[in-house]
Amino acid sequence: MNKQSSRLRRAKRTRLKIRDLEATRLTVYKTPRHMYAQVTTPDGAKTLACASTLDKELRKKLKTTGNVDAAKEVGALIAKRALEAGITAVAFDRAGFAYHGRIKALADAAREVGLKF
Repeated sequence: MNKQSSRLRRAKRTRLKIRDLEATRLTVYKTPRHMYAQVTTPDGAKTLACASTLDKELRKKLKTTGNVDAAKEVGALIAKRALEAGITAVAFDRAGFAYHGRIKALADAAREVGLKF
């Protein structure tokens, strides 16, 4: 097993558990350069809100897009957009990534704005 297949196996296990709970899902994906977050329906068929470091309003604010500060901004923006869409509670899907660094910063920022998970 390589690093990517191990991560995808962890992600699959998490997504199956979230599907059993039938909860709205906040999914996070990271690359070395960018962070992406989206809120989807429990079955994953429809995206209800999304945010990333590629958004125009964030690109103007951020000096670099692959660090913890950028992740905090994405977390705050996704929480704001989810609350505007009427979503207050989600299940956090970290896509198999370890819960530290940029993933943790995004989650903490989303919680500070008012999203519950």
